[in-house]
Amino acid sequence: MTGIADIKSSSQDAVKREAWRVATAVPDPEIPVVTVKDLGILRSIDLADDGVVVASVTPTYSGCPATRFIEQMVLEALQQAGFENARVETVLSPAWTTDGISDAGREKLRSFGIAPPQKTSNSKRALFGEAMVNCPHCGANDTERVSEFGSTPCKALYRCKTCKEPFDYFKCL
Repeated sequence: MTGIADIKSSSQDAVKREAWRVATAVPDPEIPVVTVKDLGILRSIDLADDGVVVASVTPTYSGCPATRFIEQMVLEALQQAGFENARVETVLSPAWTTDGISDAGREKLRSFGIAPPQKTSNSKRALFGEAMVNCPHCGANDTERVSEFGSTPCKALYRCKTCKEPFDYFKCL
């Protein structure tokens, strides 16, 4: 027998699932081939006590210029999907790391020409660049870092010595 509490819980689960579906489709504004879900920026979708959808978002780093824009994009997507009173909350703990990038996100980055992070965030090398970064264009590991900063502060600029192509490397954080 299904009780009122079961129906309410089922309805809340359906709302959360739909809000999650909508929010996870939001692209990253700097790298539009990956979504906020792919990058692990969207942490959760919950319902407040008053039934309002609350999306939790963690910035990739404290100075990321895209953070407020990402939050606004998630909010607008939810509102356009009918969650008019939705809100987005910034969650700083636990801090975001590149470990949160999904396997699908890593492959999307590679296909887009950005080398995904190769080591886990607890590696000392993550702070000082990688010894070996595979080229996302040809797959060669004969690459060199040209600059600690690439097209954005979270990426470094590398060059492949095999195919001669430059590429961004998403730094480990």
